[in-house]
Amino acid sequence: MDPRNEYIDAITRRHFFQKGALGLGAAALASMTDLPAEAAKLPSSGIGGLPNLPHFAPKAKRAIYLFAAGAPCQMDLFDHKPKMVDWYDKDLPESVRQGQRLTTMTSGQSRFPIAPSKFKFSPYGENGTMISELIPYHGKMIDDIALVKSVHTEAINHDPAITYICTGNQLPGRPSLGSWLSYGLGSMNSNLPTFVVMTPNWSSRRDAQALYNRLWGAGFLPSKHSGVSLRKSGDPILFLSNPEGIDSSLRRRMLDSVSKINQETYRLSGDPETQSRISQYEMAFRMQSSVPELVDLKQETQHTLDMYGPEVGKPGTFAASCLLARRMVERDVRFVQIFHRGWDQHGNVANDLPAQAKDVDQPAWALIQDLKMRGMLDDTLVVFGGEFGRTIYSQGGLSKENYGRDHHPRCFSVWMAGGGIKPGIVHGETDDFSYNIVKDPVHISDLNATILHCLGIDHRKLSVPFQGLDVRLTGVEDRSPVKELLV
Repeated sequence: MDPRNEYIDAITRRHFFQKGALGLGAAALASMTDLPAEAAKLPSSGIGGLPNLPHFAPKAKRAIYLFAAGAPCQMDLFDHKPKMVDWYDKDLPESVRQGQRLTTMTSGQSRFPIAPSKFKFSPYGENGTMISELIPYHGKMIDDIALVKSVHTEAINHDPAITYICTGNQLPGRPSLGSWLSYGLGSMNSNLPTFVVMTPNWSSRRDAQALYNRLWGAGFLPSKHSGVSLRKSGDPILFLSNPEGIDSSLRRRMLDSVSKINQETYRLSGDPETQSRISQYEMAFRMQSSVPELVDLKQETQHTLDMYGPEVGKPGTFAASCLLARRMVERDVRFVQIFHRGWDQHGNVANDLPAQAKDVDQPAWALIQDLKMRGMLDDTLVVFGGEFGRTIYSQGGLSKENYGRDHHPRCFSVWMAGGGIKPGIVHGETDDFSYNIVKDPVHISDLNATILHCLGIDHRKLSVPFQGLDVRLTGVEDRSPVKELLV
């Protein structure tokens, strides 16, 4: 047999059995008579979503994830530790550290001197939640958000930690959260991507940790579920504009010809990626008109622009990205993720952290208020947080005016707001050193399970067979949504 034909035969047989098994499973489900009556009343999944999703009525239709890449210092922003003032320059007790592992950046230090936050905290909101002077706008919206102080992870270095929280595994190759949502729930519109990513500028030191597009990749899912990156300059999306000498009608004819070739390729090979390629070409064609309209901020009122702050008019800023995120979800983009780099304060917290905080403080507040004013916050989930926390002890030199902080996976702070989340609460507690969790721990997979729950997904039931495993975003361990956060 021709080796090529043998390969095609193997491919098509494999797809036959996969599709056949799914068809039998669907038939079996259809024949069940004990399904609850309310199941028929659930909203259907979007364009291209799985037929059995959502698993239950969702509170949120869409989500925006503000990812602070580099790990914000929780005790300088959200986790007030006033007792540390009396511990200035004293060594972290071994009874607190408990032999926990350290990075190679501080494991060789002869001592671990306590560095109290140099920033003032004030009470905000109905519960008097203590918030840093660096983020006063967060104080103004504290009654709109749920602040979670007890998030933890196992990863202690940036790349595996970001990969872990974004994809559910420290090793590359798994689908990202946005890809799982695209795969499971499908698209709510036909003219914009289901999952969009932005990587705005930052104001801290320039040598920030790198970001890789696998953080918003589809892994082993069809590539059409990957995040689409919105660029800061030039074409918002690569190759959006027609080349010189090519008009829209000619491009349409070219796509039709390419589609015929791809359809024949699919007929011969049965490779579903060919269909993904066809759909991506068609989406790119539609985006030639939808994306320019999306990024045209001149349509916004002056009041809205002022709310997001002075940076909103500069392309590529966090403020502009937040406003674009609101415009995207307004146009039924399912998931928007903004990766804001520069939060890796190993030194010079006194200067770098205020700059980073200023980047995000007013725009994040404006995003919540904007969604609220438009009646969209109730069905839009917003999340803010990084990949791990920072140490209470100083890395390198210590003074009362400046210090640095190393990576700390044992506890960090995240906030959530909007669809499905109870506003105005603080969940979890850490010890006096912001080093160990003493109440209501939340693993990052619990956090992801909570996000999926708000969108109507039972995290245990959304899985894909891969390399002999039923792989899911939240892994194989027993994780669950945080009930106390849910309305």
